[in-house]
Amino acid sequence: QVQLQESGPGLVKPSQTLSLTCTVSGGSITTNGYAWSWIRQPPGKGLEWMGVIAYDGSTYYSASLKSRTSISRDTSKNQFSLQLSSVTPEDTAVYYCTRSGEIQPYDYWGQGTQVTVSS
Repeated sequence: QVQLQESGPGLVKPSQTLSLTCTVSGGSITTNGYAWSWIRQPPGKGLEWMGVIAYDGSTYYSASLKSRTSISRDTSKNQFSLQLSSVTPEDTAVYYCTRSGEIQPYDYWGQGTQVTVSS
């Protein structure tokens, strides 16, 4: 069974860069047909898709976050990472990493990690 686990600092200061890593077990991030996304949920709001890295390493980002977002991967560790620059308190959220397949989107999720942006 595929498992995803987010890791990273729970507190980030304004203007700094938020960095999170998702470690995947039970399946390879390079398996054909799968894509790996970051999704966040600010307090009291709905889910917001941030971006994705596909099995071949191609990336796509939310238009609203594209200028501040970067998703990369380390295939040797079976991990993919999120960097969000110039954060503000509005970036405070629970951040999730997810997997999507060709048949079913977002079929596996990490447990989520709370990130607070505050000085």
